[in-house]
Amino acid sequence: MKNTPVDYKIAKEVIKSYGLKDFGKATIREVVAISSQLEEQTNTEFIHMEMGVPGLKPAKTGIDAEIEALKNGVASIYPNINGITEIKSEASRFIKAFINIDINPECCVPVTGSMQGTYASFLTCGQCYSHKNTILFIDPGFPVQKQQITVMGYNYESFDVYKFRGNQLGNKLEEYLSKGNITAMIYSNPNNPAWFCLTENELRIIGELANKYDVIVIEDLAYFAMDFRKDLSKPFEPPFQPTVAHYTNNYILQISASKAFSYAGQRIGITAISNTLYQRSYPGLTTRYGGGTFGTVYIHRVLYALSSGTSHSAQYALAAMFKAASDGTYDFISEVKEYEKRAKRIKKIFLNYGFKIVYDHDLDDPIADGFYFTISYPGMTGSELMEKLIFYGISAISLGTTGSDQEGLRACTSFIKDHQYNLLEERLKIFNENHKFHIQ
Repeated sequence: MKNTPVDYKIAKEVIKSYGLKDFGKATIREVVAISSQLEEQTNTEFIHMEMGVPGLKPAKTGIDAEIEALKNGVASIYPNINGITEIKSEASRFIKAFINIDINPECCVPVTGSMQGTYASFLTCGQCYSHKNTILFIDPGFPVQKQQITVMGYNYESFDVYKFRGNQLGNKLEEYLSKGNITAMIYSNPNNPAWFCLTENELRIIGELANKYDVIVIEDLAYFAMDFRKDLSKPFEPPFQPTVAHYTNNYILQISASKAFSYAGQRIGITAISNTLYQRSYPGLTTRYGGGTFGTVYIHRVLYALSSGTSHSAQYALAAMFKAASDGTYDFISEVKEYEKRAKRIKKIFLNYGFKIVYDHDLDDPIADGFYFTISYPGMTGSELMEKLIFYGISAISLGTTGSDQEGLRACTSFIKDHQYNLLEERLKIFNENHKFHIQ
């Protein structure tokens, strides 16, 4: 391969050392490790697009509140497993302000990021009935969530929703739910990695079928209110973040501080369980634990066993950020719109050098610009493209690991630095020349 910015021989040796049968199936962390190792060994700067890590400064409101809490001595005290009063009340108010649904403070539970929130949700959902231990993924989705299912020994099924949008979604879901083994289904909205957004009609379909088949819906709102085609920034004013919660009481919301507030390092988020589901008892939970409701088992059995509570000081940080956002004194949406600007610029560069956007439409609308986008290159599988771009100092992950049926890569905009736009263009120009495709 000619003129590759990263030494071809060294790159091949490093990739080989990881013992991966198919490089395209490498986990996000493995891709980070390989690209970081090559960066060090070859002294070549990488353009990291593999990991969805916030690339903006954390909210000052959160930092100030956490520092104050630490000064007041909370580091020496175990937090209440239910969560401090402030975070529960402010989470409930934030949900009302930006989603327009009512969830009692009691049902808003702090977790060490949505990763723990989904793990605990999967685990609890899979214990509700003895005959239901399968999670349905409305894909594409976050690859690590399937790893969580594997770790706990549950089963999962999945389908790529791209060809089943709109009214077609109902028939596709019926195929799976009618079997009677699905305990919960999960999706992200906006979607990771494709960045499409489920519509009110699609959410209604999901909610109605959840009611019909007694299935719990786990709605992953990691990219809360980041559909920048709408102004979702005004508290207590429409439009609101769309949610399945308008159509079923069988729901759990995962709300993370990582992306919306750029507070990923402190591992803090909220699992919001519907008032009805929180108070509901299930035969499987009664048999296993001797009693309790879904909500109390989630907190006092599952979360307690996992971590014995969530970082005390970080709870104060998130409570303060929720309050400022709901008060209208902190416009978190205007800050994260930086990702929209980056995506527009980066996508244009890829398109100029022969690449295509894989998930390019959201039903009849062009896909939004945001935290992620998806790319392909003519004549290459996702695995091939992923490995070849490594030689050009560009790292991303294969769509195959997200449950997508499409060939291509997920690229994240968060780590792009100002000087790297020109660097990306230089490298993609060489890539395009080396692979014999030309700009139309």
